[in-house]
Amino acid sequence: MSSESLDAAADRLPGSPVAILRDWGFLRDLAPQVLGAVVRRFRDFAACEDAVQEALVAAAAHWPREGVPDNPRGWLIQVALRRMTDHVRREMARRCRESAVAAETHVVVAPVLYSEPDDTLVLLFMCCHPALTPASAIALTLRAVGGLTTAEIAKAFLVPVATMAQRISRAKQTIEASGVPFRMPDAAERGQRLNSVLHVLYLIFNEGYTTTSGPALHRTDLSNEAIRLTRAVHQLLPDDTEVAGLLALMLLTDARRAARTGPAGELIPLDEQDRALWDMAAVAEGVALVSAALRNGPPGEYQLQAAIAAVHDEAARAEDTDWPQVLALYGVLKQMSDNPMVTLNHAIAAAMVHGPQAGLDLLAPLAADERLSGHHRLDAVRAHLLERAGDRRGAIAHYRAAAEKTTSLPERNYLLMRAARLCEGL
Repeated sequence: MSSESLDAAADRLPGSPVAILRDWGFLRDLAPQVLGAVVRRFRDFAACEDAVQEALVAAAAHWPREGVPDNPRGWLIQVALRRMTDHVRREMARRCRESAVAAETHVVVAPVLYSEPDDTLVLLFMCCHPALTPASAIALTLRAVGGLTTAEIAKAFLVPVATMAQRISRAKQTIEASGVPFRMPDAAERGQRLNSVLHVLYLIFNEGYTTTSGPALHRTDLSNEAIRLTRAVHQLLPDDTEVAGLLALMLLTDARRAARTGPAGELIPLDEQDRALWDMAAVAEGVALVSAALRNGPPGEYQLQAAIAAVHDEAARAEDTDWPQVLALYGVLKQMSDNPMVTLNHAIAAAMVHGPQAGLDLLAPLAADERLSGHHRLDAVRAHLLERAGDRRGAIAHYRAAAEKTTSLPERNYLLMRAARLCEGL
């Protein structure tokens, strides 16, 4: 069964083994480690990914009845290797090359399974191979390392699902054909791949911090894994200021997680959060990281985003936020990036400093940006600014439009609640 078939099965059957996997965060953490171990042996990326998916489905079927094994990672690797051995044997029969394939199958030695290193970081750099375009490398890595579905990746890239599925399929074929060795790249190779690696980690974290679909606002398995891998990259490259900036951004953002939802899982916006619930140890670590990074060279995009997050996190109350500083930082970031989400956030900051109409004026060009066509965030921001400007009817219309477009239940409920509150005063 392909990974895309598994995605579809999970969407159709909430109680299916694949859906169960989504509730077991530790399995999500183990999946890329298992894939790395299997790719190390068999090299066939697409077939190895299918074997790992089958092992995860087997775990979801057996572990609820039989209990989680003492070494779940070793169990998964062993099952995946057996699936790959079966695959190789089928290929052997089809191609009549028994001797060549038999040599490959001898690598499956069970005792080795329990001392395997964590290959996730190697897999991360391998998927970001320069033979791939940056967009294809990032998409493949989100699939293999991040465990995101094709639909989730397509939404992050603002492209159709079919386009993303083709992109990932071609990337797998390119990796297999390239013969790239499964090892940590040297310093020069790391430099070629680092931008893609960081962007992948950024997207994985974002999907975990605010999920694009489903009943929960967070997927802590994804955000925690993104932070873990970014820490690993930071340990590998301690002097790289953008790596430090990305880690700082994640820590400063994730520090607010406990305050972002209420007792029923409802979304609580930043200006209404109980800041006593914020993780101040994570805030302190993030501030220290970004402060040191900014002192050591010209700022990059992740450092600037981390600096903005630090301004928010260091304000004791929402009304204490230094919005002019936030606006200035977004102004610099906007010059470095053509990401429409940056322009969207810049408009919010401008509204907080110069009034809602200033923000609405900055939103106007985004209506023609195809990357935001159909995206709920543009309507949500417009609704917020219209509400601040006193245009209740306009705000209600855009809150409702945003609610229709989002596939996140907490976001939808929040947007509809905002619209309902405004309706009460009409």
